[in-house]
Amino acid sequence: MKEAVKRIVKDEKGRVMELVLILLTVGGLILAPLLGLMSTGLLAGQVYEKKTDELYAADAGVEDAVWKIQNDVEELPRPACEAEDPDPWSYNISNVNGKGVEVTITYVTNMTYQVESIATGNNSGTQIEAYVTGESYYGDYSGLLDHILTSPGEIDVAKKVILEYPEGADPYPSYPDDWPKVWELEDFYGGQVEDGTQCYGYTQVDLDGNDCPTGPIYINDEAIGCPSGLEPLYVEGELDILNSGTDATLTLNGTMYATDDTSIGETSGDMILDLNGQTIFVSSDTTGNKKALIIGGKCIVKGPGVIIAVGDIEFKPKSQAGEEEGGGPVFILSVLGTTTLQPSGTVYGAIAGGIEVYVQQGDDPVITYPTAGFGDEDLNFLTGIKKLVYSIATWEVKPL
Repeated sequence: MKEAVKRIVKDEKGRVMELVLILLTVGGLILAPLLGLMSTGLLAGQVYEKKTDELYAADAGVEDAVWKIQNDVEELPRPACEAEDPDPWSYNISNVNGKGVEVTITYVTNMTYQVESIATGNNSGTQIEAYVTGESYYGDYSGLLDHILTSPGEIDVAKKVILEYPEGADPYPSYPDDWPKVWELEDFYGGQVEDGTQCYGYTQVDLDGNDCPTGPIYINDEAIGCPSGLEPLYVEGELDILNSGTDATLTLNGTMYATDDTSIGETSGDMILDLNGQTIFVSSDTTGNKKALIIGGKCIVKGPGVIIAVGDIEFKPKSQAGEEEGGGPVFILSVLGTTTLQPSGTVYGAIAGGIEVYVQQGDDPVITYPTAGFGDEDLNFLTGIKKLVYSIATWEVKPL
């Protein structure tokens, strides 16, 4: 038995050497091509990395040009007249991913620019050609000012109301195709109060018997001077405007923006709210028994100006709202809710409501539409292109 095992072991002697020799032979055959392939791959990777850096740098040049166009920098090419094509504007960015970038902006139309961005470095370069176009970011809602009562839904005149508007004007109701969007109004008016007074939580503005301008008035018990009227005011929360003293006037000198339910002249002493061409915007969407905005019976409203709430508006001012002589009309808009009018005098202007507009109480209340419409009034409202947003319409890598 032992002899048999010895013979078997003896017979396997040298077989491992044969395997090693085979592996060495095969390895010798493939090693050189494999090393060559790895070397080529490393070189190709470096090329790809370099071209990728160039591509990203050139694309950064395009993005920089879009920023300059969007922000309407002074150097942008603009035609002096319609028949003249302005010269292109070229500038350099010294270091993006280690590359130098040359950007050229060429005027095409008043809403379109051509951008060429070339990134160069290490005897190589990448060029991108893009066309940048602009479009209106806000809708033009001037049509809402064309009629005395306007709504996309039904208008319910619950009690007798006298509507006075020029002969030949479109009778109410009128239903425009487009209606203001909440985000448009929030963005538009929000931008106007960024640098104004900022208040958070419940906020009370008290005239305390003092006129503004002159003042002081009190915002959350803090005396605020207002030599030119109340400057832009942003309130993230509820807002209550009142006059705890004798008769006083609050004149706006900027947008007033509140995010929650707001009341003006609902309690305390009499006051005059002089809109002075400005806008009160309440982004609260409260409807039903509560109201997003209440203009109460202690308040006389002078125009011109705009009053907007996302939700319900209860408009029951003392005496008139707006005036034909010495002031101007008032435009009142409830975006998603109901505008309830309870006037004790003439409302001079126009009213729009997202669901319905109706008038109640009062003896034959009168709504008078301006003889010349709102065309001559410089209202702070979305009545044209207020903001252009530029974006890349086409993007193409071009050979150098």
